Amino acid sequence: MATIPLTKRGAEKLKAELVRLKTVERPAVINAIAEARAQGDLSENAEYDAAKDKQGFIEGRIQEIEGKLAVAQIIDPAALDAGGRVVFGSTVDLEEEESGEAVTYQIVGDDEADLKQGLISISSPIARALIGKEAGDVAEVQAPGGIKRYEIVEVRYV
Repeated sequence: MATIPLTKRGAEKLKAELVRLKTVERPAVINAIAEARAQGDLSENAEYDAAKDKQGFIEGRIQEIEGKLAVAQIIDPAALDAGGRVVFGSTVDLEEEESGEAVTYQIVGDDEADLKQGLISISSPIARALIGKEAGDVAEVQAPGGIKRYEIVEVRYV
């Protein structure tokens, strides 16, 4: 199985979710199933069906997170020395050439991506266009509204 790149922060976030699922969510759904069983007939018990569905979701998510963490390649952006090039984990300050709008993105794993926080997935079109470039280069990104050109102002590893 291929490795999954994660930043140190992303790995910690997944580990915290895993702990919460195992210590809070799983026991709560087990209690809900027990309470629903105590009500008697399970064939028409909506609470029982809902609790069993939730249990299936929780167990599936636990397996998914454990699988990802088992094959994760955890990268600490602060420890990178990529010689000024854009790589996984780097934070990039960009300026859109046409509008002059300044944006800052950090390139992260698929599970960590959150555009509102400036975290873009390594597999996104903009990240793929930026990888390997350095400050002063121009990256062309195929966007729904046409090609956008971004000048790389600065590359940081934080």
